[in-house]
Amino acid sequence: MGFSTLVRTKDVDTVIHQNDEGGADHHAKLGKSLGARDLMGFGIGIVIGTGIFTLTGVEAKNHAGPAVVISFAIAGVISMLAALCYAELAAAVPTAGSSYTYAYTTIGEIFAWIIAWDLILEFALGAAVVARGWSGYLQSSFNLPQAFFGEEHSVVNLGAVFIAGILGVIAAVGIRESKWVTNALVAIKVSICIFVIVVGIFFVKAANYKPYIPPSRPDTKGASGLSQPLWQWASGSHATAYGLTGVLVATAVVFFAYSGFEAVANLGEETKDPAKDMPRGLIGTLVICTVLYLAVCAVLTGMVKYTGLSEGAPISDAFKQVGMGWANVVIGIAAVCGLSSVILVDIVAMGRIGFALCRDGLLPPAVGQVHPKFKTPFRITIFTTIAVCILGAFVPLATLAEMVSIGTLFAFVVVAIAVAVLRRTKPKMKRPFRTPAIPWLPIVSALACVALMSSLAVETWIRFLIWLVIGLLVYTFYGRKHSRLATGEKAIAGVDDADPVDA
Repeated sequence: MGFSTLVRTKDVDTVIHQNDEGGADHHAKLGKSLGARDLMGFGIGIVIGTGIFTLTGVEAKNHAGPAVVISFAIAGVISMLAALCYAELAAAVPTAGSSYTYAYTTIGEIFAWIIAWDLILEFALGAAVVARGWSGYLQSSFNLPQAFFGEEHSVVNLGAVFIAGILGVIAAVGIRESKWVTNALVAIKVSICIFVIVVGIFFVKAANYKPYIPPSRPDTKGASGLSQPLWQWASGSHATAYGLTGVLVATAVVFFAYSGFEAVANLGEETKDPAKDMPRGLIGTLVICTVLYLAVCAVLTGMVKYTGLSEGAPISDAFKQVGMGWANVVIGIAAVCGLSSVILVDIVAMGRIGFALCRDGLLPPAVGQVHPKFKTPFRITIFTTIAVCILGAFVPLATLAEMVSIGTLFAFVVVAIAVAVLRRTKPKMKRPFRTPAIPWLPIVSALACVALMSSLAVETWIRFLIWLVIGLLVYTFYGRKHSRLATGEKAIAGVDDADPVDA
């Protein structure tokens, strides 16, 4: 396996035209039905969820105190830098596969495969994690049996199977149906977020913000050895909580809250006017979500002293502590809606990643077939749903949640590199949206993502490397030999034989 084989690339012009009309291949076309508002709906649908309903309390209590607002702000800024890079590529090269395809056109097939393998981890595992969280919230609200709906003493998590199955069917039936459901759920949970901010602000006490950044102290939660952040373990430092270190550790964890926004970039082929709508959808998603996160965090830590926050249901518990227990029902509805939309968008995005891999021959092409009526990659969506149901039913996934962040951060690094590389290799390519301050903004974006990755636990890195090894084995024994570039086939249907494909 020569190095030139590993770094062979697809031609950008070929990728741009791969969804043109007239192709005979069953991968040739996805239906176009999305606008900028729909893209923001999908983006908000996946971003506003676990982060706002759980991570706010967990990280304020254990790592950052009231300064968890700073943690969310830093994570939001780093995500915005990545979004500006995504926006240029998504507008110029609107395609299913997002960062996977961008890597394929710039730095080579093996790197593209690694990114795709990371995205599979992010979306499939993320959906299973949130499905179990959805089931746990349902169990808590209605006192259902722990054995079938809870996390502890669980035999088989039927709640996770139920919600993943229902939403998987919606994702397979059509992107328009997914859009309608997502937009409805987003409207509900954004309204509840506004409710929390507007009502909760009347219970804010300035004393609860003191100290804003609690002084650093030894971590009594046992974060030592492999559970330490990578940089802390490598430097031989002792595990600490709070202080500047705590704020940075919290930033790496709450980044999970933003990690799904690039799912919007996977919908480029289904967008009516990607040149205008993709940048608006990506940037609009992050602006809205960051504002909501910061406002909710500020209100929450002002309502209740950070040491008294609940780790399981911080927002509803905060209202209970200030004498508004009736708000539990309202917030419970928002949590169920919020987590439902996250699962749905995860499954939709996973279907598009699989579709792109199958179209390029890195996975069996038949798996990525587009349904003639629904215009969705129904087979890969069904396979994804089955996998999510199995994982959600039997595997406790709390310890693997950080893996979603590490995979996403790695993808962000590649996208930043891809923007800079394409500016040099394809200077005349049409770019409806241009990332500012090239190459400095992509460099800062990549370095910031690497810094956040170093704040994740050593054991997370070990699991991540094991996952990468499995992916490399799949590529070595199947993808490398069956890739469209390897077999000499045209990269897509509907493109003339003369279209260039870099080897």
